Amino acid sequence: MIWEKYTLGEATRAAEDMKLLQTEKGIIEISKDTLAIPIRLDDKQRGYVFHGQGKLLIDAIAETEEGAVGKSIEKELTGPFLMLGDTERIQKHFSETSEDDFEKTGYKSQQEFVDKAEDLCDRFFRGRLHSHEDFNQNHSSIFAFQNEDNKFDILIAEGFKLVYKAKGLVFVSSEGKVVLKSPVEVIVSDNGKSVIVKKGKSVFINK
Repeated sequence: MIWEKYTLGEATRAAEDMKLLQTEKGIIEISKDTLAIPIRLDDKQRGYVFHGQGKLLIDAIAETEEGAVGKSIEKELTGPFLMLGDTERIQKHFSETSEDDFEKTGYKSQQEFVDKAEDLCDRFFRGRLHSHEDFNQNHSSIFAFQNEDNKFDILIAEGFKLVYKAKGLVFVSSEGKVVLKSPVEVIVSDNGKSVIVKKGKSVFINK
């Protein structure tokens, strides 16, 4: 399936503060009045494009015998970003918009927001293939955030598993197992045992 075959629904806004994602290692939240526009695929809602005020928190830390490695990531979400996944839980928390809502977010009109959302989706979906049935059957959530290079930082959450990929960083966490990759090292931590692979050499630490 080609993800480019999407349509956008009617623009709306968050009627209250809400958490789009809350796991042991990651939280994504948006503030009241954040603009939102539904993404539809085959006449079914599959996600949203959001723009307003929000926050991303990732506990990108690996525990090793030498101590904690990595750091917590906290980012303000002030630009448009995309969410794909099960939206049923949050659909009832949106309300109608007015022209003032778009002006407060920096748009001259609702159409300008729609155009921005379409551009974001076009760039993210372009050339991407995905199995429609597989996407429906699992309970994963996918988030895409524009970075300073006009590319995307990606977060994927499914059950206990969380994957976050940003410029210079890959973080994977799943039921106590952690992989942390930076430009200088790769760390694998699993239930009290860890392997640290530094650039140019490997260090194995076990207990």
